[in-house]
Amino acid sequence: MSFSATNFAQPRPVPVGIRSNEKSLSSDPFRFRFRGSPSFLGSPHSLRFNPTPPLKLAIPHSRRSPAAAVTDVSNGKMVKSSANMLITKEEGLELYEDMILGRFFEDMCAQMYYRGKMFGFVHLYNGQEAVSTGFIKLLKKEDTVVSTYRDHVHALSKGVPARAVMSELFGKATGCCRGQGGSMHMFSKEHNLIGGFAFIGEGIPVATGAAFSSKYRREVLKEASADHVTLAFFGDGTCNNGQFYECLNMAALWKLPIIFVVENNLWAIGMSHLRATSDPEIWKKGPAFGMAGVHVDGMDVLKVREVAKEAIERARRGDGPTLVECETYRFRGHSLADPDELRDPAEKARYAARDPISALKKYMIENKLANEQELKSIEKKIDEVLDDAVEYSDESPLPPRSQLLENVFADPKGFGIGPDGKYRCEDPKFTQGTAHV
Repeated sequence: MSFSATNFAQPRPVPVGIRSNEKSLSSDPFRFRFRGSPSFLGSPHSLRFNPTPPLKLAIPHSRRSPAAAVTDVSNGKMVKSSANMLITKEEGLELYEDMILGRFFEDMCAQMYYRGKMFGFVHLYNGQEAVSTGFIKLLKKEDTVVSTYRDHVHALSKGVPARAVMSELFGKATGCCRGQGGSMHMFSKEHNLIGGFAFIGEGIPVATGAAFSSKYRREVLKEASADHVTLAFFGDGTCNNGQFYECLNMAALWKLPIIFVVENNLWAIGMSHLRATSDPEIWKKGPAFGMAGVHVDGMDVLKVREVAKEAIERARRGDGPTLVECETYRFRGHSLADPDELRDPAEKARYAARDPISALKKYMIENKLANEQELKSIEKKIDEVLDDAVEYSDESPLPPRSQLLENVFADPKGFGIGPDGKYRCEDPKFTQGTAHV
C-alpha cells in the first residue's frame, strides 16, 4: 500500500473549544454554543487583549457531571453519595502516591543540589503534579511521553524508577541515561519516555513523529495492536514558537494520535504569559487548526484526569489530536538558580492555597476514600523510596572516560579512535583543561 498525505487527511467538522472546568470534548461538537467571560483561575490579572467575543462552553443541565471535583470539596461543596465519586479508592490512592512521589522527589533534589550532589540547571516541578499524574497514569506502558527540561516527575509518573532518575541527576553510570543526560534529558526506551528536551519546542516535532509512527503502523502496516498514543508536554512559553504551530497543523491534517499538553504555569522564566502573547488563551489555537481545544484547571487532578481520559480515548480510537491547556503554577523559581523575585507574592500565595496535593488529600478524607493513616503510610513509603534512591545514587560509580564518545559518532573508527586503535578519550591528556570526568 502506498503512502501519501491523503491517506491520513480526512474531511471533518472543526471541533469546538472548551473552556475552564466544563465537561470536556463532547462527542457532538455542534451541540452547544458559547457564553461567558474567560479569566485565569488564580491570577490577579485580567486578560488585556480580547479582539473576539469571549467563549465559554454552556453545557445543558442533563450533560453536567454529578461528580464533585477536588476544588469543589476544598470550597466546602462536598458530595455525600459514593455513586457520585469520580474515582475509586484504589484510583485515589494511586493518584495520591504518584503526586507525593513527584513532590517529595523534587524536594529531595533541592536538598541534594544545595549539597553539591547535582550540577548545572535543575528545574523543579513542585505545584504542577496534578498535570503529570492526571495524564500519565492513564497511559499504557507502550504509549509515549515527550517532556521538557522540567522532566523528572514525568519520568517518575511513566514508571522510571526513582533510583534511575536520581542517579541520572547525580551524573552516575546507573542513571537512566548512564549519567550523560542529566536533569534536562531523561530518557527511557523501556518506559517509552523519549525526552527530556532542553530547548523549548524541540520535543514537539519528536512527539509528532512518534504519533505518526503509531498511525503509520496501524493504517499502512496493518498492525492491529498499534493503537498507541503520544503525550507532548510543554509550557506556555513554547506556544509562540513556530514548531508548535507546524506540528498542530500536521497532527490535525493527518489525525495523529497525540495530545498536546500545555502546562501553563503563567511564567516563561521571568516573563509573564499575559505580557508575552497577543491572545493568552492557548486552548483556542486548537480549533484554529481543526482540532479540539480544552482549558482545564491544572491544580485539580480530577479535572485534569477527566479531560485526559477523554482526549486519550479520542486519540486511541483514531479521532485525532487534542490541545489541552492546563493552567497550573510552579511553587519554586524557574530553576534552583532562580531567586524567584519577579512574581507577585500575592499571586504565589493565591496558588499555594490551591495546592493540588492538599486538595486531593482533603477530597479523599472527606469522601471517605481514605483515612489520614492510610495517606501517611504512603508518605512514609515514599520517604523510604527516596532515601534509598539517594543512597544508591551516591554509591554508584561515575561513567568511565571511554563512555565520552559513545553514541556520538556512527563510525566506531571515526574521530574518537586514535592511530593505535584506542579511544582518544582514554588518553589522560584528552580531558586536560576541562572539568574532571
